[in-house]
Amino acid sequence: MIFKRFNEDISAFMARDPAARSRLEVVLCYPGFHALVFYRITNFLWGIGLKVFARWFSQVGKFFTGVEIHPAATIGRRFVIDHGDGVVIGETSEIGDDVTIYQGVTLGGVSPSVDSRTQVNRKRHPTLNDGAIIGSGAQVLGPIIIGERARIGANAVVHRDVPAGVTAVGIPARVVMPRDKSKAKDFVAYGEPVEGCPDPVLQTIESLRGQVAALKDQVSEMEARLSEDEAATATKAVAGASRRKS
Repeated sequence: MIFKRFNEDISAFMARDPAARSRLEVVLCYPGFHALVFYRITNFLWGIGLKVFARWFSQVGKFFTGVEIHPAATIGRRFVIDHGDGVVIGETSEIGDDVTIYQGVTLGGVSPSVDSRTQVNRKRHPTLNDGAIIGSGAQVLGPIIIGERARIGANAVVHRDVPAGVTAVGIPARVVMPRDKSKAKDFVAYGEPVEGCPDPVLQTIESLRGQVAALKDQVSEMEARLSEDEAATATKAVAGASRRKS
């Protein structure tokens, strides 16, 4: 069973990384795949109760790959860690099938591991549903849910749920909806927004620019009218003074 998973993982790397020329190259040269091998083994050890040994072996894997995956994390099939260095996946993280993450990604927790009132362990790390893509440097924090085939842009900081099929970008992350929903199923490297996917901040800025331009036009028109009124008043005053002198 575990060897079947490894075979699927290698196929996933081949499908999503155009630099992968052969399956042997993935096995020998890809730290993301090596980290996944360490995880599959340590997760098995964790499951049979050898938790200290599982944690120690996962630290060995971190030393060799630069990727830290807690043995208790739940990871599905065909998972790809591209480049790998600096990736951290916390204990209660749940990752579905066909998920891709890039270097520098953190799936982190932001709350204590034990509820102070009930003394029960709680989930404190994210859930990534099937087909999610997490761009390099993204920080996905807390027990939030990243929807199926959602994309997180590079360096985004996400601390709220992200719906399925959308892209979240920025700090804090903002959700944008692709205009062409048929493209939502396409694989997009690094989770970057697809063409035609509006940036809400840019839209707001453009709207404000339009409003400022309209206000400037109104002010200019009012100033022109005021100048005309002042000129007319001055003319009348001069004419009145002339009549009084005469």
